[in-house]
Amino acid sequence: MIAAMKAERALFNDPDALDDIKAGRTVPQADVTAWLKSWGTADEKPMPPEWLATAE
Repeated sequence: MIAAMKAERALFNDPDALDDIKAGRTVPQADVTAWLKSWGTADEKPMPPEWLATAE
């Protein structure tokens, strides 16, 4: 748990991550949760390619 908290905290010290957040390049929690819940099921979904879109 502590390692996960440190990793999450480190994200907020990443200038690229902060730029993405400020620019609105985020994925809603509900969308991520729905995707993860599909894992291991007969209806497993691939990660939407737009989640990997880069800044122009």
